[in-house]
Amino acid sequence: MGRPKEFSREEILPKALAVFWEKGLSETTVQDIERATGVNKSGLYSEFKNKEDIFLASLQYYLENRGGEPVLSAEPQGWDNIQRFLEIGLTCFAGRRGCFSVNSMRDVHLLPPQGHQMIAVKNAGLKRLIVTNIKAEAPSVNTGSLADIILTFYSGVCIEQNMDPSNTSTRRKIHSFMDFLRQSA
Repeated sequence: MGRPKEFSREEILPKALAVFWEKGLSETTVQDIERATGVNKSGLYSEFKNKEDIFLASLQYYLENRGGEPVLSAEPQGWDNIQRFLEIGLTCFAGRRGCFSVNSMRDVHLLPPQGHQMIAVKNAGLKRLIVTNIKAEAPSVNTGSLADIILTFYSGVCIEQNMDPSNTSTRRKIHSFMDFLRQSA
């Protein structure tokens, strides 16, 4: 009979997520995950099939906990929800900058199909919520197209967070973008 596990999946995922967030899928090694989690390779492989499986579990953990849905579902619906959603990228998850799913796309050629699917499903849900918020403010605009533009802008500001540690430029861009939306739509 083997030793009982001294760790849980829920303890490993945030720590592994931090490593993947910093290094990406391609540059992260199992040794990096071992150091970050304090769990040796055999322990990791007793819970996960391989590094890719740890990445996918980390991505799923992130997508379930990043907070976009509650922000976009808050009442009253409208531009303020969209602005708060865009600002999530300033300190998205546990003080990290940007968005892990956006950052993961830097390894798009390595991203497993299941990862593509997970991100696509989550983004479709976010788009539906953004459309609902747009309709509350500007029901006559093409809400689907505007939601696509907002999601693309969100991806851009998330990428910029990797280069703007002060957040000042990004925060200014978000405010300017929201001023534009409020005035134009």
